Amino acid sequence: MLDIALKEWAIVCELLVSGELALLLRKGGIAETGGAGVFELEHKRFGLFPAWEHQKSEMLKEAYRTRPVLEETEPARIPLPGVGEAIRIWQVPSREAMDALDDLHCWSQAQIDMRFDYKPDRPLYLMAVRAWRLHEPKVIEQHAAYRGCRSWVPLRDGDDVADGPDQLTPAMDDDAFAAVVRRVDAVM
Repeated sequence: MLDIALKEWAIVCELLVSGELALLLRKGGIAETGGAGVFELEHKRFGLFPAWEHQKSEMLKEAYRTRPVLEETEPARIPLPGVGEAIRIWQVPSREAMDALDDLHCWSQAQIDMRFDYKPDRPLYLMAVRAWRLHEPKVIEQHAAYRGCRSWVPLRDGDDVADGPDQLTPAMDDDAFAAVVRRVDAVM
């Protein structure tokens, strides 16, 4: 059982567990242990915690803007859809590097620009995340400790996420995931 979750846009969590995405962008949240705005990989394996707080359809490519999850507001009961494992992290060297990987992510040009422009003295990271979908999402009650702009959410007793192979389905097969990592390695 996992008692820690990575908070990410609900649409991104959906894309990870469906196998449509294997990369995450990170610059940092407000409440990080490494200091405000600094992302640290505190946990290699984690539950996926969908968030609606900063999710905006215009920050996604057109093909992703009609997903029902974008119309939702943050519910009182949060469905945790799966588990992720950080396999590799790269510091993004330039906008050109991100442009070369455009077919591997869901973010609009405006979102990529915003990430580069926000605190430009701090690096932008790209993280390869191997995701598994829970056979049934773990539905937990929203709690004050879960709110806010942070990357890591310690889950309360009883809210932990199953991490056994009999409860998880790989979102992407080994070859497809390895191909994503090789593409990013080549660009970075």
